[in-house]
Amino acid sequence: MCIASKGAVMLPLSAQDVCFGASADGCGGGDIDTPWEYIKSRGSVTGGQYKGTGPFGAGLCSDYSLPHCHHHGPQGKDPYPAEGAPGCASQSSPQAPKSCDSDAKASHKDFASDKYSFHGETISASGEKGIQQAIMSGGPVETAFTVYSDFENYAGGIYHHVAGSVAGGHAVKMVGWGVENGTKYWKVANSWNPYWAEKGYFRIRRGNNEGGIEDMVVASSPSAKWSLKSQAEAQIVV
Repeated sequence: MCIASKGAVMLPLSAQDVCFGASADGCGGGDIDTPWEYIKSRGSVTGGQYKGTGPFGAGLCSDYSLPHCHHHGPQGKDPYPAEGAPGCASQSSPQAPKSCDSDAKASHKDFASDKYSFHGETISASGEKGIQQAIMSGGPVETAFTVYSDFENYAGGIYHHVAGSVAGGHAVKMVGWGVENGTKYWKVANSWNPYWAEKGYFRIRRGNNEGGIEDMVVASSPSAKWSLKSQAEAQIVV
């Protein structure tokens, strides 16, 4: 949204709204198309991380309601409790929000008027060159890949599957690419907290469709226009 609006809209969309509003499965998983359809058709309110933590702080409409936890791999300097430990108990998916948090600032207090959406198409791309072009044209893209048990022990470097069984599928945000010591990689933002692995990111081999990560990526079109949903609807009516 920030890139598409050329910096005019620098706000995060609510993971609470999108994750639990776009799909009834919630924490049970979903696919990478549904969130974009939800944002386009119904819009998403703004929201930050648990209790206003994270770079955008507090005061947005609907922050994520589940606490930070340590997910997989070495604990390292991660200050958050491991899954199942005190402070990170197993929980069911929360309901999608229908109103803003009690501590939301005045500019983000009204749920209906805080919804952001886009007018335009979603795009998909696959393969190394196609994904590079998509990122160059419009910024980060969403993808999914197969997680093997050896990825759960990843702590840094360029990952490639060596051993272990399938643990499940996982959706992530691909933000760029590079080369280190002759090995090509994708740089990917994970959702397992900012202390995990490489400050919340990981690198994975590029060009060999590691874990199916190059099968398909999804994003809004570079020509899509982002704005408050109410403003977009008013323009359409006019």
